[in-house]
Amino acid sequence: MRKFSWLVAGLLALCALCASLLVSTGAQAAPAQAPAKAAAAPTAGELLAKLTSCSQISKGKYATDEGSPATVPVCGKKGAVFFKADMDIDCDGQRTAQCNEKTDCCFQPDTAFPQSDGKPLNAAKLPYVVMPSPSAIWDYRKSGIQGGSVVAVIYNNKVTYAVVGDTGPNKIIGEASYATAVSLGIDPNPKTGGVDSGVTYIAFQNSKVSPIENHDKATSLGQSLAQQFINNN
Repeated sequence: MRKFSWLVAGLLALCALCASLLVSTGAQAAPAQAPAKAAAAPTAGELLAKLTSCSQISKGKYATDEGSPATVPVCGKKGAVFFKADMDIDCDGQRTAQCNEKTDCCFQPDTAFPQSDGKPLNAAKLPYVVMPSPSAIWDYRKSGIQGGSVVAVIYNNKVTYAVVGDTGPNKIIGEASYATAVSLGIDPNPKTGGVDSGVTYIAFQNSKVSPIENHDKATSLGQSLAQQFINNN
């Protein structure tokens, strides 16, 4: 009996050793797969390549500044409207260190489209674009554009995504918030900043960011819509 017990114990020990060797020398687990990289956002060049011609949808053209000739048409493309203009700085909305009656002679403490809490937009913080008020030239609302619609703004090979946040004079086009200018490397000073030309605005039809003040949502939705725009045109 003792010999038999000793033999059983030996066999059990040997089995344990074999199992240990199998684990240590067996096939290794497959390495974890790296997460798939997110698709790169469309570049300025890719977007501009889709805008080489203009199918004019406005009944006339806009001036870029008071007293300037009307030279800017609003163009239509599948899924969007666009125009190429200047950028004047809009500092309207909430009073901030950057935007107030002292920094901007034309400051207005309101915006056409408010935040979700009812307060005006913050021009120093939120990238937004100003649309011309509806007129016989063009009514942005009839083109599927509304407060909160996403706009890709392009300048000097950079793209930023903004929302439609305010309205301006009905015969002038090409204005965006302080924060929009900052994001594109444009001087945001409402008195001396902005640029005279070279800015492209692509407003995506039937889009809306909610809440309007959520810039991260505007960017993610804008990148998705921009890619669709490239693929569909």
